[in-house]
Amino acid sequence: MKRSVYSMCGMCTVRCPIRVEVEDGIATWIEGNPHILGGALCGKGSAGLSFHYQEERPRSPMIRQGSRGGGQWKWVTWATALDYVADRLKSVMDTHGPESLLMSCRGGPFLDLPETLLKALGSPNFTNHDASCGRNVHHASLSVYGLGRKDFIYDLKKCRHLVLYGRNMLESLKVKEARELMEALSSGMKLTYIDVRQTVTGSKAGRFWMIRPGTDYALNLGLIHTVIRERLFDEAFVNRWTDGFDGLVRHVEPYTPEWAEARTGIPAGEIVALARELSEDRPKVVFHPGWMLARYLDSFYASRSVHILNVLLGSVEVEGGQIIAKGPKDYGKSGLKTLADGVPKPAAKRADGVGWKHTHFDAGVGLFHLFYHAMLHGDPYPLRAYICHRHDPLTAFPDREAQRAALDKLDLIVALDAKFGETTWYADVILPLAGYLEKDSPIAVQKGKIPRFIMRRQAIDPVYDTKPEWWIYRELARRLGVGRCFPYETVEHLWRFQLEGTGYTPADFEEKGFVDLAKQAILLGRDTGLKFKTPSGKIELVSPALEKAGFASFEKYRDKEPVPEGRFRLAFGRHAIHTQGHTQNNPLLHEVFPENVLWINATVAGKMGIREGEVVEISARGVKAHVRAHLTEFIHPEAVFTVHGFGRTVPVLKHAFNVGFADQRMAKGGLDLFDPVGGGIAYMEAPVAVRKVREAEGKAA
Repeated sequence: MKRSVYSMCGMCTVRCPIRVEVEDGIATWIEGNPHILGGALCGKGSAGLSFHYQEERPRSPMIRQGSRGGGQWKWVTWATALDYVADRLKSVMDTHGPESLLMSCRGGPFLDLPETLLKALGSPNFTNHDASCGRNVHHASLSVYGLGRKDFIYDLKKCRHLVLYGRNMLESLKVKEARELMEALSSGMKLTYIDVRQTVTGSKAGRFWMIRPGTDYALNLGLIHTVIRERLFDEAFVNRWTDGFDGLVRHVEPYTPEWAEARTGIPAGEIVALARELSEDRPKVVFHPGWMLARYLDSFYASRSVHILNVLLGSVEVEGGQIIAKGPKDYGKSGLKTLADGVPKPAAKRADGVGWKHTHFDAGVGLFHLFYHAMLHGDPYPLRAYICHRHDPLTAFPDREAQRAALDKLDLIVALDAKFGETTWYADVILPLAGYLEKDSPIAVQKGKIPRFIMRRQAIDPVYDTKPEWWIYRELARRLGVGRCFPYETVEHLWRFQLEGTGYTPADFEEKGFVDLAKQAILLGRDTGLKFKTPSGKIELVSPALEKAGFASFEKYRDKEPVPEGRFRLAFGRHAIHTQGHTQNNPLLHEVFPENVLWINATVAGKMGIREGEVVEISARGVKAHVRAHLTEFIHPEAVFTVHGFGRTVPVLKHAFNVGFADQRMAKGGLDLFDPVGGGIAYMEAPVAVRKVREAEGKAA
């Protein structure tokens, strides 16, 4: 029997809506939801069948038998594993208090369950991966608007000019966004792409600037100077909605385009030309703040300057610009109920110091890497148990050895994942999650021009003895004495609870897999109707919150130390075939893109005697790896680049094991090297050395 199921992809964090065809219980076809994506899906999404039926996955609960990371496991029943975890957690809490528990996650829309469990147990230490991703961008956005990085959407369909800083939209890859980008370019939108290397996205640009590594902030200061000096900004918008413009004018006075050229390598005349062009196209322009931007110690201010450029050009809450993402309440609708709202907030302060020691950081999920100090030193109190939910910090964060030294102080590490990751392999217990086609998930809100409720529906039975999150957290909660906080027996019961008061039922999702909460998008009035969550209610070019915490609203530019000959800034990024460290073991994707290589400027490589495809050694602070060189003129001479996620050390990953190299390992000592204002890890502040490897020294590894 054939049937069609609307669900959500899980091959990356975009979670595109999909339609799955199932025949006699077997998934045979996956495509993008035709109501949103017109059937389009990326290569990763199409490889979802291979993930479910071919990849090596945890097949049942596992308890470690030997040393951590040693790969000795005992396969056990769910009852045995859950009892074991609950007993160990009770012991830790009885001895050290509930605040000794830490939980981290990959992020996303389905976090009510893990947040509720940790909150119900009395720990404030819930965090996610964002210090390795978009935290600088998020904090910069908060400092300007009081709104975070996910509180804006970018109206590419009506945009006249888009500026991207390494935001490689066509390889990252959000299918809907990529489609809109190509449609906009076909309709005449201009694209300026700025990066240390050329990319697929950059190849579509009318203007490509190969910028010197680490000088994004200098470029933006030069652009802001030009926009203000030539009065190219939206004076009415700036006068009505901003605080601190005079301070900005004084700050950028010395940062001329000529000054910026000397640091970035971008000709002053081109900087001026871009500013004038953008002014002609405003307000339908977007300086995209990206997800990560470049990762240096001044990345917060580089990101903040991107937001300021949008503000100066009036590109806020306007068609073709950046639009404040709307939720149910913005359309007079009730939102989803959450389990966490029914649980009191824990009294203890966070172990990462966010919210009390580091008052300028958003306390919502804090900063993951700051928890390692508490693990090692018991300051401000001991952390003794860690639940890792779909998160792989040993792949995402630098200095594996330092991370393991901290993790070894813990009494218990529990991993919930559908895959074998570096951190999963280092755990004491693995609770295997069902694959995304094998499970139902809680309903979630997707904010946007028009908000919607979205649902992941189970398409097939689990291939192995794996379970969905809603079942695992319910069972753990019951064993830990907080089952009252998970008052449901089935996922349908949970869905009905979430939808109470909304006027919708689970049956409303059958037709399309989602429900839109309005028929037509609305924009807030730019005369009086804009809503910013800052103390002043305005866009704060001068941020009282930053300055109260001891940081400047406008930081002066500091030149970076020059990189010695033979050393480079190691840039890392995405490819359309792989999702960070998630997909390297997928048989289909491995066949298309089996290993990462190291991009090196061809002229520089020639002087070093390196030829295309030869093995080179890359090293930093005693960490070494071998990788094949890819020579190209389309990368800055001071930079090298690789695709992130390779160099895996888990032996059961037969396709990914020991293939390529792990870029994050080159940032030795990097856990303590982070942007002091934004909080994000400054990966690119640690230069790497590259040298040719003699044939006798070995193959790429």
